[in-house]
Amino acid sequence: MNIDQIFKNNQDWVNEKLGLDPNYFKNLSEGQNPEVLYIGCSDSRVTAEEIMGAKPGEAFILRNIANMVSNLDLSAMSVINYAVSHLKVNHIIVCGHYGCGGVKAAMQSQDLGLLNPWLRNIRDVYRLHKQELNAIKDEDEKYRRLVELNVQEQCVNVIKTADVQIAYRSRNLTVHGWVMDMGTGKLIDLKIDFDKVLKDIMEIYHLD
Repeated sequence: MNIDQIFKNNQDWVNEKLGLDPNYFKNLSEGQNPEVLYIGCSDSRVTAEEIMGAKPGEAFILRNIANMVSNLDLSAMSVINYAVSHLKVNHIIVCGHYGCGGVKAAMQSQDLGLLNPWLRNIRDVYRLHKQELNAIKDEDEKYRRLVELNVQEQCVNVIKTADVQIAYRSRNLTVHGWVMDMGTGKLIDLKIDFDKVLKDIMEIYHLD
């Protein structure tokens, strides 16, 4: 994309918004009150606001390679803390996508340098679900299922955080696991049964 074109696009966007509402940016600058925290992949084809049809102010966004939620990632933990404890969002969405390069790279036997420790988290997801994944013979289908299981495990990591645990006690906060199908553009709710998924770790994490 041409850099000069970006500024032209921005001016066109400003003009469009002001044409609809002269106070649009004045109102926008007064604060945010999003209902949703969206945790997604940095892939340039998966633009969070566009696929959800979200307007400015409606969704707080975190994106990284393969939509990971690691307790060692200060950025992710800070975003969750701010969204849950200060913005008081009512929904947290972890959204992966089929054809995720990060998920595929994690399963390749090669040195990826700085990416190695990051992608190791996905390899751990594979290890946790090795029996199910190894039973899938079709490689494309296996990667699609790993994308789904990675979303599930990142949702669990969200639920493990202290901020989410505290919020569960005081309000109706909901965690969702979604996948975007790149081939159709559609969002798919994985309808994860968190009661079943969390059953084996409740004792360790004292989850509510």
